[in-house]
Amino acid sequence: MAELLYTVQDVSKLLKTNETYVRKLIKKGLLKAMVLGRLKVRASALEEFLAKYEGYDVTDVDNIKKMEIAE
Repeated sequence: MAELLYTVQDVSKLLKTNETYVRKLIKKGLLKAMVLGRLKVRASALEEFLAKYEGYDVTDVDNIKKMEIAE
């Protein structure tokens, strides 16, 4: 059975980033989460986040912008 919930640590590994960044995404409301003992992210919420921000630079959660591809 596929996982339905991920911890912040799981999400950071999947996104190849760090836990602090994942917590910023959650705090800013960019990535939906819930508390079940500790923060958890539904697999569907992670998929929604990835689809919504595809093509965007989300490095700075306070300044999200469309990606500019250098030619």
